[in-house]
Amino acid sequence: MNNLQGKRLWLIGASTGIGRELALLLAREGVAVVVSARNKDALQSLIQEMEPVETEMGSHGLVVYDVKKMDMAKGAFEDAGELDGMIYCAGAYEPMAAHKPHLSALEEMVAINCCGAFRVLAETVPRFVQRKSGYILLIGSISGYRGLPNAWGYGATKAALMHMAENLKCDLMGSGVRVQICNPGFVESRLTDKNNFKMPFIMDTKSAAQRIVKGMKSKRFEIAFPLIMVFALKFLALLPRPLYFALISVMGNKSGTNS
Repeated sequence: MNNLQGKRLWLIGASTGIGRELALLLAREGVAVVVSARNKDALQSLIQEMEPVETEMGSHGLVVYDVKKMDMAKGAFEDAGELDGMIYCAGAYEPMAAHKPHLSALEEMVAINCCGAFRVLAETVPRFVQRKSGYILLIGSISGYRGLPNAWGYGATKAALMHMAENLKCDLMGSGVRVQICNPGFVESRLTDKNNFKMPFIMDTKSAAQRIVKGMKSKRFEIAFPLIMVFALKFLALLPRPLYFALISVMGNKSGTNS
């Protein structure tokens, strides 16, 4: 999707954080955005802030949608109207170590980060393939590159999103449907506000949205930032497991995360 202007995209998870800033920026780029989340008031406020856009497929839209509810996906997709593509930005996060599990929070992360994405994709992908055009962007996280301390649940669901995007890329080659995965580092939001540790290279939502839009215009499959953290975690992902676990153990002891 090298040229965004004139497109109409469905953005799921648009009420706060990266999703909200992404909706505002895409509108400034000339994209008509159908915004979705559970909070109708937040979506209405967002629509009022977005620059008006008219495209061949329509203008901005609003669809209240809870991705955890299985029976809502079909209706939400139909209510969104004509689309050029879909961005899945809904996410749940709870910092958690395996020795202190919080089952309801784990199930929430799986329901929103994974199952919700599957439900939306089950509606959008066949339609896009049928007409031989479309765009899909999944918002993951660099925490999915490899297992990390205190990321039980979240890291696994983001790794699943990466795998999901790769599955789509393999299956949709030659179909006319383009697939991208975005893996950000730490971004200021209501989710990262839950962390009680220093987050390296944390950025604000506007900067993150700008990098995502820049990546959307590129031909890359993966949009990932900040590069220093991306390179560091990808290097760690290449290490043999015994060496990786030994290194993580040393790092954990120094930082006190194993206490």
